[in-house]
Amino acid sequence: MAKYSRSAGKDVKSALHRRKKGSLKRGKGGTGGSVKSKKQAIAIGLSEARKKGKKVPKRKSAKRKSAKRKSGK
Repeated sequence: MAKYSRSAGKDVKSALHRRKKGSLKRGKGGTGGSVKSKKQAIAIGLSEARKKGKKVPKRKSAKRKSAKRKSGK
């Protein structure tokens, strides 16, 4: 069974093309300048696919370490 839908792949492909053309922007509303890296373009494409409700795996969340308390004894 496929992890990603074909249409999600098309969204990623579109994002990569927009990056190459220079029209893919970062940040809310595209105010953070243009995207330079392929990795970031792929992440944006997957994010757009998720927003459209396409079949894409959930984001990997950062592992949180529990705060260890030092005993003062």
